Amino acid sequence: MARYASVRSGIRALLALAVLAASITGLQTTAARADETFVIAASPSLKDVLEKLGNEFERRHAGVKVRLFLDSGLSLRQTIAGMENSMVGRYFVGSGPINLVAPGGDELITRLEGKYYVLPDGKRPYASDQLVLVVPESLVEAPESLDAISRSGARLSIADRSRTRLGVQTDDMLRALRFHDSLKGRLDVATDSRGVIDHVLSGRADAGIIYGHDAVKQQERVRVVAVINKGYQPTVHSMAMERYCPNRPLCEEFLSFVQGADGQAIVKQAGYAVPAGTGK
Repeated sequence: MARYASVRSGIRALLALAVLAASITGLQTTAARADETFVIAASPSLKDVLEKLGNEFERRHAGVKVRLFLDSGLSLRQTIAGMENSMVGRYFVGSGPINLVAPGGDELITRLEGKYYVLPDGKRPYASDQLVLVVPESLVEAPESLDAISRSGARLSIADRSRTRLGVQTDDMLRALRFHDSLKGRLDVATDSRGVIDHVLSGRADAGIIYGHDAVKQQERVRVVAVINKGYQPTVHSMAMERYCPNRPLCEEFLSFVQGADGQAIVKQAGYAVPAGTGK
């Protein structure tokens, strides 16, 4: 009996040690997860809004660090493809995986879905570009609409249709709303958004049309007098979960956050419009 009691005592001791070891391992795992880097592969054009969203997400999730990897659409696709097809592990720049992909526009996400590099049917729209009418911040008496510009002799600066997406959307809008003919001879064509701002500030034009998020970046120099939300097809920006995202629950939390009311408030403050069906 004493011998059996000794065996039972030994078994209990081993079980206790196993439970203790599991507890320690669990604590270590929890600590590692609490100090987690969350990587979003994104277009440079979205840097400002994603930084703001990331900062707020970090504030709500202690220990999580949101990191942006910024690159052009083609390079971004090549980076993700190289990571997915690597023989040494599906890791980003040798240090860890990508959590989310957020390119400029949805074309790249559609291509990545076709290759199953991001989870199919998982993209979440969170922002869209919107055109705005801007004037110099220092100008007190300024036209407050395209109608006012059309009726007056004011000059309007726009981006070149042949060079930029902004130019295509602006030209489409002016034609759809029947302003192109009434502004004939008074359209000042600049290379891009930066050129439009320079022409407005230098006096070559009285007002200009740029994206809302570009106006926010230049709010000390230009003032938005009108938002133009019809007559063109806005570019919608979405995010999608990378196929080998290591922490899918956390990715889902971020996606829900950017589509929720608080995330969408940040998107609006950054100068973007809210896509239909988000912000609820």
